[in-house]
Amino acid sequence: MKFSKEHEWVKLEGNTATIGITDYAAHQLGDIVFVELPNKGSKFEVNKVFGTIESVKTVSDVYAPMSGEVTEVNDELDANPALVNEDPTGKGWIVKIKISDPKEYDQLLDEAAYKATCE
Repeated sequence: MKFSKEHEWVKLEGNTATIGITDYAAHQLGDIVFVELPNKGSKFEVNKVFGTIESVKTVSDVYAPMSGEVTEVNDELDANPALVNEDPTGKGWIVKIKISDPKEYDQLLDEAAYKATCE
């Protein structure tokens, strides 16, 4: 798993990237009440907004840590957006994309580098 400076995580399996927000981001946002998901088939460039997360505190943009096409969205978040708080790197995943540039994965942070940005 790798991380973006904007607090998204990426788990890469073949040419499919599962993306969500980090535990740190979920705790900073507080209780999440709504997740705006992109449509399947949507294409995004790296570092572009692909959704928003609304909490009791604020609304925050979610940025694409890699370029690609959305192949799956976590529909469970419509009924239970709190999954992002409860299990941000598991059941609280947001989207899966078919990546368009595998080299972008190498630009992401490893866990130690990400933790250093949060301090």
